[in-house]
Formats: sequence, structure tokens, C-alpha cells
Amino acid sequence: MRLYPKGYGGQRRDPEQVKRDGWHEQGVLAVSANDHRLTWPERALVEQLGTKLYGKRVEGREVRHG
Repeated sequence: MRLYPKGYGGQRRDPEQVKRDGWHEQGVLAVSANDHRLTWPERALVEQLGTKLYGKRVEGREVRHG
């Protein structure tokens, strides 16, 4: 007997794999403005794009990574 509905079992993908798959399969980019792999000009560009598309970030909000 299964404890979960069909199609809901198995392994969960880690967040980085979900981001990678989203980029490769649908052209969707999910990146943190604080990603340590980016240089400061790249982080600034991410910040500018986010502000242009979604407005200024609210300071003091809890930041979730993952």
C-alpha cells in the first residue's frame, strides 16, 4: 500500500537543480542578488533588473535562500 498518491513519490530535486532545469527547459532565470558566484557588477545588474521588473525591494524583510 502506498502512503502517497501516484506521481508524488520519489526524490525531491534540490533548489539549484530546479533553477538549472528552469533555465535549460524554459529560459527562466532565478538568481539571488547576493549569489557569491557573481562579481559585484553582475550582482548590481541583477539588482537593476529586479527593480525594473518588480519594483524596489522592501528593506528589513526576511530573505529566504534556497
